[in-house]
Amino acid sequence: MKRRGFLQALPVLGSALTFYGCAKPPLVVAIHPWIGYETLYLAREFGWLPPDVSLLEGETAIDSLTALKLGRAEAACLTLDEALRARAEGIPLVVVAILDLSAGADALMVRPEIQSLSALAGRRIAVERSALGELLLHKMLVQAGLSRDDVVVVDIPVNSHLAAWKAGVVDAAICYEPTVSLLGTAGAVRLFDSRRLPESVFDVLTVRRDFLPQVAASVRGLVAAHFRSLEHLRINRQDAAHRIAARQRIDPEAVGRALAGVVIPDIVRNRRYLAPGDDIVRATGELMMLMVERRLLPSPVNLDGFFDGSYLPTEVGQ
Repeated sequence: MKRRGFLQALPVLGSALTFYGCAKPPLVVAIHPWIGYETLYLAREFGWLPPDVSLLEGETAIDSLTALKLGRAEAACLTLDEALRARAEGIPLVVVAILDLSAGADALMVRPEIQSLSALAGRRIAVERSALGELLLHKMLVQAGLSRDDVVVVDIPVNSHLAAWKAGVVDAAICYEPTVSLLGTAGAVRLFDSRRLPESVFDVLTVRRDFLPQVAASVRGLVAAHFRSLEHLRINRQDAAHRIAARQRIDPEAVGRALAGVVIPDIVRNRRYLAPGDDIVRATGELMMLMVERRLLPSPVNLDGFFDGSYLPTEVGQ
């Protein structure tokens, strides 16, 4: 989708990408609003990022991918499908950490009279054109016993779903927070979400392989800062939620709801995910083939060396 716009888009300048500081530091990380990326914002606030690492903020994943293409960033926070698309376009990305798994933050919201998935037959469903949107749509249709021809898929950007809903243009929407909560406030009902797709929807930290030799120490420091922030989030969730809410200028309760919709894996779980032959390889292959089928990728991409767990710290704080 996207992806992902957590609660409130950040103000941007010029090309929608803004450096903090005048000179371009050795490692620039393109980032955009999404609850699973908040650990890096917290790390910056606490001063835990390495001094030669800077966050380059944009509104969407398109901004992050553009920064990679134009050489404005060497790393980016992306969904797995976005990383695959970038790799297919010749950007040699490597996944160095799994930032989060969606566990309810992506959902199908429907009008109250639609009380079962099968009742979606003939209905208009808003879906942002992306691999993740297609994955949720595909899985939902399988469970509903419907084909794609049984519903009317309407390609609408997720930030326009609420307006389309209020205008009566659609009967359902596949979206993510905060649109999920906004539609709920408008009367929509959650009928299906990413909890039914365990360990399938990943957000990842990626780095260009051709830059890794020059920035290896910075990448290790960046990954360690993410886990240090995760530890703070675990031990002092209230403080972290208030910091996130203050930065986003929203209610801390909204932060809590968004956090409840994701799983942020610790170092041990990251090691398992990034180990050769783990289930993430299966999930990536399934996602890639769906993207090819939906013409979101021209052909399968080579996954050799796509996951690299060697930049994970041995313990928190390292």
